[in-house]
Amino acid sequence: MLAPTAAPWRIHPLHGVLLAFPVALFPAALAADLTYLGSAEMQWSNMAAWAITGALVFGAPALALSVFAALRRRATWAYPLLLALAWVAGLVNAFQHSQDAWASVGIGGLLLSLVSSGAVLAAGWLALGARSVVVRETVR
Repeated sequence: MLAPTAAPWRIHPLHGVLLAFPVALFPAALAADLTYLGSAEMQWSNMAAWAITGALVFGAPALALSVFAALRRRATWAYPLLLALAWVAGLVNAFQHSQDAWASVGIGGLLLSLVSSGAVLAAGWLALGARSVVVRETVR
């Protein structure tokens, strides 16, 4: 008979809710930056700045929870390191976006948006991908 067992590491539901914001908002900021580069409409730069700020606000507690999970040896350090990379790149990107619209979204702002988006998507994959893993053992 096969009995399902839990995945080796699962995040707390509150952690998952907090993680959902940076996973959605950092790529939204990247999309707004790309749209701004194509249209030169200043409101897209403002939208990216607000998306980055929201991702940082909700990403900080998610980062803290991921560090606590890694310290308790419930998770690997790859997840908190990727989340920290996304958060630091997002913070620098927030400072970059605080300049005027023409200076904020250029090569620097776009690269920071790419780094933060890629890192947070990889962190989300690591954190939430483990939830779908079901290990089956033979029970005798």
